[in-house]
Amino acid sequence: MFENLTDRLESAFKQIKGEGRITELNIAATVKDIRRALIDADVNYKIAKEFTDTVKEKALGQKVLTAVSPGQLMVKIVKDELASLMGGAESEFNAKGNPAVVLIAGLQGSGKTTFSAKLANYLKNKRGLSPMLVAGDIYRPAAIEQLRILGEQVNVEVYSDAENRDAVDIAKNALRESRSRNKNVVIIDTAGRLAIDEAMMSEVENIKQAVQPQEILFVVDSMTGQDAVNTAKSFNDRLNFSGVVLTKLDGDTRGGAALSIKYTVDKPIKFVSMGEKLDTLDVFYPERMAQRILGMGDITTLVERAQSQFDEEQAKKLEKKIRKNQFDFEDFKQQLEQIKKMGNLKDLMSMIPGVGKAMKDIDVSNDSFKGIEAMINSMTPYERANPDVIDQNRRKRIASGSGKDLAEINAFMKQFDQMKQMMKSLNKLPAGGRFGLGKR
Repeated sequence: MFENLTDRLESAFKQIKGEGRITELNIAATVKDIRRALIDADVNYKIAKEFTDTVKEKALGQKVLTAVSPGQLMVKIVKDELASLMGGAESEFNAKGNPAVVLIAGLQGSGKTTFSAKLANYLKNKRGLSPMLVAGDIYRPAAIEQLRILGEQVNVEVYSDAENRDAVDIAKNALRESRSRNKNVVIIDTAGRLAIDEAMMSEVENIKQAVQPQEILFVVDSMTGQDAVNTAKSFNDRLNFSGVVLTKLDGDTRGGAALSIKYTVDKPIKFVSMGEKLDTLDVFYPERMAQRILGMGDITTLVERAQSQFDEEQAKKLEKKIRKNQFDFEDFKQQLEQIKKMGNLKDLMSMIPGVGKAMKDIDVSNDSFKGIEAMINSMTPYERANPDVIDQNRRKRIASGSGKDLAEINAFMKQFDQMKQMMKSLNKLPAGGRFGLGKR
């Protein structure tokens, strides 16, 4: 995410590292490079200029403490200003109503339909609500079927009427239907176009008038950069939407949309979405995004994702097995599954300070686990539960079954044994000391 921008900003900060104090002379080159980095990231020149003028003003007005170098202070000022540029604080999502209505708008291909399903999944699992999806795109071939399939995947009801060619009528009927089904949130997926046109804008305006939504979310393909910001302004002039959603942040994103859109339309970014998996939706936190842009990682989000997959009962059982040195391949496989559910592996690594930069040129994906899973799946249930019984003959069979060399099997077994040896040290900790699951 924003790899090029991160590299350019880091290079800019090198101008001032090692300096004893901040002066107008040594800050000028740094600020100039930051402005260039932002413009190259597809940030509007006016925004980039105003941003760097503010950074320069604040930097020159600061007295550098003994414990803080000019370089460190500069990074902090830029981080704070990036967070401010993107909205400053988390924006509240209004899901209160009888039912609450959420209208989804945006251009074709921005990811509206997938986001609608992700939002339904988020509201159901994270907010404890009972959402209903509405197929309001009556133009795009297979749009209704796509939403129906996505709805099944997240176990959320979808209202559709393939015979009705009036999107406003569909929205009103869906609202009535939601009340009879005791749904407390209605998410209306609307049609997009390849470009803004009067017919599209009028239809979305009419739907808004008919259902009076609590939230109107404008979905932006973050890979389109400044073009997305211009489109957002046109939509906002007509719809006065309540928030922005950035999709496809795992793609070749320069950062222009994320950094410019709040400034341009004065509406908060409420969610960010990465990948096609329907549980990859995050609330947008400007401070955390600023940290990631500057290569500082995002430990808070990483912990939250881990907690969302955390099963306390399973963790207690696992802790007991580790204490008794009974951790086996079945346990190991379950841990891999939990990690995969947390999201894209490279994205997770980028949340750890320093690791993202180290891994940026390395191709890391969840497919990296396939070889390990193949080896474990080639073991019998008895072998998985009793790793010590896996002798050389069994290893040869596992190698054959998993399509691996015997050397790879031996290396994996050695690594697993080393991991178990390391886990033995947990026996020295008091009960609950490792996982925090002891008596409170």
